[in-house]
Amino acid sequence: MRAEVPGLAGTAPAVQPGQGDSATHSSKLLRTAVSHSIFSPSISLAAKRISAILQQEEVGDRKWPPLFVQLNELFSTASGLAWRETARWIKFEEKVEDGGERWSTPHVPVLHLHSLFELRTCLQEGTVLLDLDAHSFKEIIEKALSAQPDVWDPELQDCLAALLLCQPLHRTTTAPLRVLTELSLAPCREKAKSCPEPRTQFSETPLKEQLRNQFKKKLLPGAEVASVMVGEVDFLKKPFPVFLRLREAVTLGSLAEVALPSRFLFILLGPQAKAKAYHEIGRAMATLLTDELFQRIAWQAKHQEDLIAGIDEFLDELTVLPPGKWDPSDRIPPPRCLSSPNKRISMHLREWKSHCNGNTTAAKDRPSLAHLHTSEELERTGRLFGGLIQDIRRKAYWYRSDFSDAMHIQCLSAVLYIYLATVTNAITFGGMLGDATANMQGVLESFLGTAFAGSIFCLFSGQPLTILSSTGPVLVFERLLFSFSEDYGLDYLEFRLWIGLWVAFFGLVLVATEASHLVQYFTRFTEEGFCALISLIFIYDSLKKMLSLAEAFPINWHYRADDVTLYSCTCNLSVPGHVTAGNNTLSPPTTTLQQPPAALSVLSRAQCLGRGGHLQGSSCPYVPDIALMSFLLFGGTFLCCTTLKHFKSSRYFPTGFRKLVSDFSIILAILIFCAIDAALGLETPKLLVPSELKPTNPMRGWIVFPFGANPWWICLASVVPAILVTILIFMDQQITAVILNRKEYKLQKGAGFHLDFLCVSLLMIVTSVMGLPWYVSATVISLAHMESLRKESTASAPGEQPEFLGIREQRLTGLVVFILTGVSVFMAPILKYIPMPVLYGVFLHMGVAALNSIQFTDRVRLLLMPAKHQPDHLYLRHVPLRRVHLFTFIQLLCLAILWVIKSTAAAIVFPVMLLALVGIRKALEFIFSLHDLSWLDNIMPAAARKEAEGKPRRKQEEQESNTGEEVGDILGAVLFCSHPGICGAGAAPGQGTQLGSSPEMQEQPTAPAQDAKSRWNGTRAAVLSSREWPGEWGQQQSWHGAMGSAHPVPRQLVEQLQELDPVGTAAGG
Repeated sequence: MRAEVPGLAGTAPAVQPGQGDSATHSSKLLRTAVSHSIFSPSISLAAKRISAILQQEEVGDRKWPPLFVQLNELFSTASGLAWRETARWIKFEEKVEDGGERWSTPHVPVLHLHSLFELRTCLQEGTVLLDLDAHSFKEIIEKALSAQPDVWDPELQDCLAALLLCQPLHRTTTAPLRVLTELSLAPCREKAKSCPEPRTQFSETPLKEQLRNQFKKKLLPGAEVASVMVGEVDFLKKPFPVFLRLREAVTLGSLAEVALPSRFLFILLGPQAKAKAYHEIGRAMATLLTDELFQRIAWQAKHQEDLIAGIDEFLDELTVLPPGKWDPSDRIPPPRCLSSPNKRISMHLREWKSHCNGNTTAAKDRPSLAHLHTSEELERTGRLFGGLIQDIRRKAYWYRSDFSDAMHIQCLSAVLYIYLATVTNAITFGGMLGDATANMQGVLESFLGTAFAGSIFCLFSGQPLTILSSTGPVLVFERLLFSFSEDYGLDYLEFRLWIGLWVAFFGLVLVATEASHLVQYFTRFTEEGFCALISLIFIYDSLKKMLSLAEAFPINWHYRADDVTLYSCTCNLSVPGHVTAGNNTLSPPTTTLQQPPAALSVLSRAQCLGRGGHLQGSSCPYVPDIALMSFLLFGGTFLCCTTLKHFKSSRYFPTGFRKLVSDFSIILAILIFCAIDAALGLETPKLLVPSELKPTNPMRGWIVFPFGANPWWICLASVVPAILVTILIFMDQQITAVILNRKEYKLQKGAGFHLDFLCVSLLMIVTSVMGLPWYVSATVISLAHMESLRKESTASAPGEQPEFLGIREQRLTGLVVFILTGVSVFMAPILKYIPMPVLYGVFLHMGVAALNSIQFTDRVRLLLMPAKHQPDHLYLRHVPLRRVHLFTFIQLLCLAILWVIKSTAAAIVFPVMLLALVGIRKALEFIFSLHDLSWLDNIMPAAARKEAEGKPRRKQEEQESNTGEEVGDILGAVLFCSHPGICGAGAAPGQGTQLGSSPEMQEQPTAPAQDAKSRWNGTRAAVLSSREWPGEWGQQQSWHGAMGSAHPVPRQLVEQLQELDPVGTAAGG
């Protein structure tokens, strides 16, 4: 136990809160608290203490448990004084409302500045016990009172102990169902609502209501308690402040609201008429203990001065709201996101180091270049297949956990969601391929190819969260290839086989030469352009499909309710015939099938057309309600998906239920609108899955032979289109891989760029031989897969948004999705109840969600906003708005060019245009500065290396310059202090003195060191703190500059300095 009582142990009485010369006292405190004063040439002792503590923590890398802080106040009741819990903190403050029935909404605590000064005085003048050995609350009170036996007489100590050991009354959080049960079992409503009488006997064990408290779920595992107790009594003449930290956390019975171990305790009891001041000081102490920086200081404090320094640092970062400009009764809601405490602490250390180095520019004001997304996965090894071997070794370590980590209910939601998206995508692109290739590749080939390629990829790839699919750019190339084959009389599948074989060969060459290293040139500019294009393709295709439904089931826009009797449609089974010769029409006798009128009226449309009849009537072309209902299902599914996805941030229902609804949002939306469609019974278009395992085109088989249908030279001529396909596959696959492996997703198992591309290349061989579609990473569906597997913290403080923990990385969800896709052929009787407009609504949701996930969309919105309504994006603080708009306009222009090329006959050069995005991004360095690009984009490797090479060179020059100056300082100081008249009466020549004028910086003359190195260090430490000192020359001069030429340098000292640093000594000399 370490007890420090510097104030109360002496004769000076403690300062009472709210008394004394407040203006002078507060002014003195404020000047002491400020660590970076404009009137002080050096950093304060408080900042030095804080930085030393934080550096100590940085070396130890210890994890501190989170704190739950509660405030107990002393109230006067009918039965006497009693402790009641009035507020609590985890990150934000919650107060017990005046009625005592409910907790307030979490809010940012607002403190009075004077209460912080009073708290500082309490810690400075009061009792501070650090690392106290105690195992019960009673033992803690006894040791706290015995720490000052001269101040408090025994009778007063007994009164304080009896008061502190009273049982506090807590406002516990009870489950809603339990509240209803208690109300129903209460004899009367008034008795159920009445507050229980406070217990007088303190319980050394947790009470039943503490153990049942539901609030414990909000606390992270390993959390500890800090209790603050304040109040006024009539038997004290001066305040009784105590702050203590236990060596080992102990559960202090019924002291806290939750049954958790306690670590910190702050007590403030004082004379009457100061209840408001005590309340505000208690809130200030509780708020300090919730501050991450002060928490770490309180954990590691060794002396009372460390806590004072922590308050000074808190005051230094304080922001003051002027009175009269806001209402203090307003509760400031918690922000949506907070900066990491580690970032704040590291920034504090950088500022301190920059101050010590003489650089007055704040670290946070310096522009910093954004980091490249280069990682160990993209480092070149210089060996054939070196990157591939590293990928295999890296992923083999996680292979077993890739299956065990999937044992979570969230994965079930992801499987159902991505399965329906994959099936819809296979049907959509399979139908488009069938139209583009005369059914050489159709829906069945799309199903089988998706199932086979996706399953193999999920089992052996480097990033199994990727979903393989036919994509828009690949579909464009397939359409062009089929048209070229038809125009020149070539067999399409055989020609395609040779192209696929060459693409696989080029892919193996790229993997062997570690070409994925070029991925680092795919910056945000390229990623966002490609992602926006694919997202727009999803949105465009879903809308196009819905418009085609409106054409298949047209709406009767000319319908009039008054003409309802004129609308009819009947089946005419007559076989009319006529011969026209010139102007004469010869009508043969009409042959009519003998059917009674009643029989004709009950024939369906299919039966009528099947018997050779035709429909006759004004309403025959129209199908009532089908198109309108389809659009309602389409829009309703999209809105329902979006609403339920954001339901986890709603105010309704418990957190677990909201999270479950959000995870299953897509499945719930599909089930809801499938039920609506079934209830209405309308014949909306349904999901039709092939039910037979045979090629769509009966003229082809399941194996494509390389020779026989085309000339022999086709195998060589296929190299040219194969190069274009290789570029397309490489860009499509690797850009998607870069997007999925962004650092903001917090992936723990690493990427596998080389291994992924190897799998895609080998699958090209199988799909080409079997005449199946080519598969590559699908950007939008893969992003939807990642989003459906987001992990968030289950325990979050009231008012705090759940923390994003990363993605549930595993292989099982993708594998199950593709297996289900393969067996969907046998699930046709079930899947036929799903309306296609519902699935198109899911498509629209995925496209919009992917589009909203990129910064490009935010910058496009800025073009339509006045400056005063624009959100506070970080890049808008550092880049002029006109430069932001110029960057966005260039991206929009590139996106428009890509869309036009994709949609026209020039689509053959689309792969080259994707590659050209990298060149365009490189050219932007001639338009924008590296500072602007670091905020709007990533820095390309060449520019980053140039910047990185420039920094060490400048740093080395500064160090050489500083070395010369430091050696000159030492020589000048030694010469200066060797002069008896200057050194002072009490200093011997050669010992040196501290030249600082402030009292805290003065030191006693140091004794000569035993060796040259200690003499070097000691002299340097004494002189650097007062390197610039206002002397009699009328300006700040360096002492070695003034005295270095007046006295000769001792040869022995010069030799010793040269042994330590020959270069620096020569430069200094």
